[in-house]
Amino acid sequence: MNMNYEILGAGSIAPGFTDYQNATIREAIGILETRIKDKEAFTNPPDVKLFCRLHLAAELDEYFACLFLDSQHRLIAFEHLFRGTIDGASVYPRVVVRRCLELNASAVIMTHNHPSGVTEPSRDDTAITRRLKEALALIDVRVLDHIVVGVEGTTSMAERGLI
Repeated sequence: MNMNYEILGAGSIAPGFTDYQNATIREAIGILETRIKDKEAFTNPPDVKLFCRLHLAAELDEYFACLFLDSQHRLIAFEHLFRGTIDGASVYPRVVVRRCLELNASAVIMTHNHPSGVTEPSRDDTAITRRLKEALALIDVRVLDHIVVGVEGTTSMAERGLI
């Protein structure tokens, strides 16, 4: 499994946390990754939301990432694909399509954070989700969800009927 999350600084997961808090976050990520590896499929919405939140909630800039899944919805890789600023990130469908092909993914769960903490999907979030879903459908990759992450929680666009 290829977990490509960025560790910032000298052992720090995210700025603003104490060493103890960073160690706790790292331990939680490790436990969750073990649970994911041990499962046959990565389809339990609370686990997916927690995974995304642990990886993105503390980021000061906006990041767009994908969970690439095989045909049985097992996790192939989690990768940060785009980094933006405090209020947005540019997302290029061709990069997501290329990475799906390189990993031979059958499905994808997209996720990004809102550094503001607000997890309500924006019009831009809905528009890029639609564009990515259309682009990925051309190569038979299913978009299962797009999860918006904030410090206080997450919002599943699939649960909102926006996928």
